[in-house]
Amino acid sequence: MNECTGVVAVDVGGSGLRLQRYAGSPGPVLTAPGVRVGSGGIDVPALVADARSLLDGGDSEIDSVARQPEVVVWSMRGLLFLADRTDVLRTVAQGLGARRTVVVSDAVANLVGATGRIGPGAVVAAGTGAVAFGTDFDRQWRRVDGWGHVLGDAGSAATLGMAGLRVALRAHDGLPDGSSSLLSAAVDLLGPPERWPRLVMTTTDAPERLAAVAPLVTAAAETDPVARALCGQAGSDLADSLLRAADGLEHPVLTATGGLLAATPVAEALDRRLAQVGARRSPALGGALEGALHLARQLRDTGHVPEHPAYVITR
Repeated sequence: MNECTGVVAVDVGGSGLRLQRYAGSPGPVLTAPGVRVGSGGIDVPALVADARSLLDGGDSEIDSVARQPEVVVWSMRGLLFLADRTDVLRTVAQGLGARRTVVVSDAVANLVGATGRIGPGAVVAAGTGAVAFGTDFDRQWRRVDGWGHVLGDAGSAATLGMAGLRVALRAHDGLPDGSSSLLSAAVDLLGPPERWPRLVMTTTDAPERLAAVAPLVTAAAETDPVARALCGQAGSDLADSLLRAADGLEHPVLTATGGLLAATPVAEALDRRLAQVGARRSPALGGALEGALHLARQLRDTGHVPEHPAYVITR
């Protein structure tokens, strides 16, 4: 992507806040803690304070320019359910002081970053959670899944890890369709099975704990047919979400992102399912931070970005 002047891109996820600024040349990617969720939802003022601190962290000429950026694009996980979008926009605009501010769902930023364009497309993101999103940036804006590991997130690392623990417990109980290899691996990771319910049902980091089991499942898939079937189901679920997100779009670019796709059995299952309906995915070009930058460039260069009351709002 071309260099931007006076542009700040921010991506806020569960694992961290990433910020990159451009003032004549690209700066480094700066980081801070990610989303903190309390009884009132996401603590947006704390995130904005962290971003402000990152912008004010140096004393070079580029820092002085970036303190009052021309454009800020703020991509955030949980925008739909865990925060008031209007409050987020106001807090970011006041805290970072840009001439123009955009708050965007990370689903949209992921799509723009993965496809490298603002045009018809769909992306499925497979990390700890899983969500698919498709849009033509005009009339159709469709989100699929992303309901969390208890209610959805089909094909995610947390869901795959949970499935792995279930078949491990079936082996422990002597039931059919269990996996003794996953039982042994999970005991090494988590301790005796009697501890597992507390670890995955009563802790605030339960999704992350479950996701930590997913590599055990993908590693076992080479020799364990039960683990291989779980990986196949995860890939198929991701493909189904991606296809549904793209349904109705004209000539969409399909792509996928997320750490779980580094697992060959999951990625291959996703591609097989797409091939069954004559579809294929394009390599992801970037992530949400790159998408936020692309949107910032669009706004800086044209004065306009596509808007949607749930997904992209500007000030």
